[in-house]
Amino acid sequence: MLIALYIIGGFVILTLGAEALVRGASAIALRLGITPLIIGLTIVAFGTSAPELAVSLKSALAGNSGIALGNVIGSNIANIGLILAITALIRPIQVKSQMVKRDIPIMIAASMLFWGLLLDGDLSFWDGALLTSLLVGYLSFSYISSRNGGDSEEIDDSPQKPMLSVLFIIIGIAMLVGGGILFVDGAVDLAKTFGISEVIIGLTIVAIGTSMPELVTSIVAARKGESDIAIGNIVGSNLFNILGILGVTALVHPIAAAGIQNFDFIVMLALSLLVLPFAWTGFRIGRREGAILLTSYLSYIGYLVVQASA
Repeated sequence: MLIALYIIGGFVILTLGAEALVRGASAIALRLGITPLIIGLTIVAFGTSAPELAVSLKSALAGNSGIALGNVIGSNIANIGLILAITALIRPIQVKSQMVKRDIPIMIAASMLFWGLLLDGDLSFWDGALLTSLLVGYLSFSYISSRNGGDSEEIDDSPQKPMLSVLFIIIGIAMLVGGGILFVDGAVDLAKTFGISEVIIGLTIVAIGTSMPELVTSIVAARKGESDIAIGNIVGSNLFNILGILGVTALVHPIAAAGIQNFDFIVMLALSLLVLPFAWTGFRIGRREGAILLTSYLSYIGYLVVQASA
C-alpha cells in the first residue's frame, strides 16, 4: 500500500509540477523575447533532469554505480523511444531547423563521447570535469546565439508578471524533483521485491521513473501547442543527462562501468541517430515516426526482460 501511494502520489505531483514549469517557462520566453526552443533546451530541460541528478548522485555515493549509469543511459533511451514517441503520437511535433542542424547533432556527439569515456572502465574526476565544461560551453553558445539572432529583446506581451513566472518555474522544478524521487523510490522498492538486478532496475524502472517529468512536461507542452518546448525538453534533457548529471556525479565520486553492456550504448546511440532523419524530413516528427520509436523502445525493454530472466 505504501509503495502504491509513493508511485501514485509521485505521478500526481509530477503532473502538477510539469504544468507549473511549462506555464512559467512559456511566459518568461514570451516576455524576454527568447525563443521557446532555447527555454526548452535550458530551463525546462534542467528542471525535468533534476530527478536524474538526485538519483545518480545518491546512487554513486552509495556505491551503486549500476543504478547511476543505468539511470542516465536508460533515461536517454526512454526520452526518445518512449517520451518523444508518445508525445508525437498524441500530437505531431514541429521541429525548427536549428534543432536539426545543431542541437540533435550535438546530442549525438555527446552520446558518442560518453561511450568513448567509459571504454577504460569508469568515469573519473577528469572525465567529469570535461563533461561539465562542455555543458557550460553549450549553454553559453546557445545563449549567445539567441542574442545574436535578435531573440533577447524584452517584450511585454505576456500577461503574467515576471516574478510570478519565476515562481511557477521554481515551484514546478521543486515538484518535479519531489514527485520524481517519490515515484522512483516506490518503483525501486517494487522491483526489489521481485528480485530484479541493480543494472536492470537502473535501465528500466529508475530510468522511466526519473524520465516521468520529461514525459508529463512534453505532453503538457505539446497539448498547449508549445512544440519547441516539447522537443527542446527531450533533446536538452539528454544533453543534461550526459554532460551535466554524469559530469557532476563523476566530479563528486568516480562511476564504475560494471554491469553496463555495449548493447545499451548501441541502443542509446541508434535512437539518437534515428531522430535526425525523422526530424529532417519535413521538419516534423509525426505519428508514424512516433510509432517506430515506441516499437523500438518496447523491443529493447523486451530484450532486457529476457536477459533478466535468463
